Amino acid sequence: MTYLLSLGEICSTLRALLHDAVKRNLADGILLSGGLDTGILASIASRFVSLKAFTAALRGVPAPDVEYATLMAGKLGVRHLVHLFDMNELLEAIPVVVNVMRSFDPMEVRNSVTIYIALRLAKESGVSVLMTGDGCDELFAGYSYLLDLEGERLESELQKFSSAMTFSSVSLAENLGIRAELPYLDPELESYAMRLNTQFKIHEERGQKWGKWVLRKAFEGLLPDEVLWRVKTPIEYGSGTHTLPAKLNQMISDNEFEEEKRKYLEKDNVAIRDKEQLFYYREYRKLLGAPHPIDSRSRICPKCNSNVADRVNYCRTCGAYPI
Repeated sequence: MTYLLSLGEICSTLRALLHDAVKRNLADGILLSGGLDTGILASIASRFVSLKAFTAALRGVPAPDVEYATLMAGKLGVRHLVHLFDMNELLEAIPVVVNVMRSFDPMEVRNSVTIYIALRLAKESGVSVLMTGDGCDELFAGYSYLLDLEGERLESELQKFSSAMTFSSVSLAENLGIRAELPYLDPELESYAMRLNTQFKIHEERGQKWGKWVLRKAFEGLLPDEVLWRVKTPIEYGSGTHTLPAKLNQMISDNEFEEEKRKYLEKDNVAIRDKEQLFYYREYRKLLGAPHPIDSRSRICPKCNSNVADRVNYCRTCGAYPI
């Protein structure tokens, strides 16, 4: 059993598996956030190709991904393209994301719009295949809310991830006519990660608990400490799109919100939570129509009438949680 091996043996195995996973999913571009996940991939891939790294963030607001990605790219000596988009570009990209993802979930849209803009930058730069760090948080317990779980509860949450993993980078890249490669979901690496005891995924060090702990240990000395021990930063905070709700709150009046909230509840049976979701739903409805179940015998979201997959507790269409 994997958990009977020493930490040194596990770290060595992970480095080898990641090395092979990157080679099998090699691309000459990468979406670089400056976090642990993409830092590892970039450090490996840069040994085999002349790597181009792409980072996108909202101009004029704190966006720490730019700082960390620049540090990582400089350490590796790879070409790094940073695109600071303005609010107009962000708002223009939202309908594309809503349409491709078939979603008006605020979290989904807020995160995916940065990915879309970065992928578009890569395509405009002549790159047709890019690696992303998708899957690492799900396999190695990277999300902050998992830090207080352990044993069977943590294992159960990770199993749920495994059975329902989908990533917007794949669909958004396809929409642009390019391709996203996800080395962390390479079958051999994914299988090993799923068998790995959770004590190696969440562990205390330096006076705090860390997700993805074993990956941090496996790449000690190979990545800058600032990247290796960077706390998990969601895309919306790393790129600055967490400021989008406040902007949309200014764009939609209270009366307008209340009126449309009532209208869509009565007409479409869709419960709108806030102004940000209303903005996205307007686009969704215009492009795709009101949501409805494809299969009336399957699970249906009580907030928007969309079908919901078995064994998941949230709706991919509207973001309702828990259901």
